[in-house]
Amino acid sequence: MTESALVRRAICPGSFDPVTNGHLDIIGRSAALYDELVVAVFVNQSKSSMFSVDERIDMLTEATVAYPNVRIEAFQGLVVDYCRAHDIPVIVKGLRAVSDFDYELQMAQMNRNMAGVDTLFMPTNPEYSFLASSLVKEIANWSGDVSALVPPHVLQRLAERAKHHQRATDE
Repeated sequence: MTESALVRRAICPGSFDPVTNGHLDIIGRSAALYDELVVAVFVNQSKSSMFSVDERIDMLTEATVAYPNVRIEAFQGLVVDYCRAHDIPVIVKGLRAVSDFDYELQMAQMNRNMAGVDTLFMPTNPEYSFLASSLVKEIANWSGDVSALVPPHVLQRLAERAKHHQRATDE
C-alpha cells in the first residue's frame, strides 16, 4: 500500500480575496475530516484582486494556525492538474445556496470525468450563507462594518485598503 493511500488528502481551492469567516468555517470542518487539507489560493492574472497572492497566503496562514494539518499554497491553472500532481483525490467546495450548487455540480462532474477527482460539497453554516468576499470588499471599501465577517487581522488589512480607496475616490 502506498503512502498516499494511507493519508487522506483534500484540497479547498479559492481566491480568498479576502478570507472570510465563512471560508474558515469550511476549512475548519474539512480539516477535521482529512489528514491533510491544502487550501489553494488561485492565481488569476486576468482578475484584479484587492490583495496580492502573498498577502492572501499570509492572511490564510494566520487564520488557520489552529489547524496543524492545513497547508496553504498558491496554484495557477486547473485544480485537477494540481490534484494529480499532489495526489489529492478530493476537492472540498462550500455551498451557500442552490445557485452555487448548479455551477459547482457541473464543475464536479467535469473534474470527475477529466481526472477522477471527486468533490465533497459542504453546506455552509447558515450564519455565513450570505457571505461573499466580493461583498466584504465592497462594504469595507465604503468604511462599512465587516468586523463580524472576517478575522481581526483581515479586518485590519481591509481597513488599511479602505483608506487608500477613500483617498483615491476623493482625489
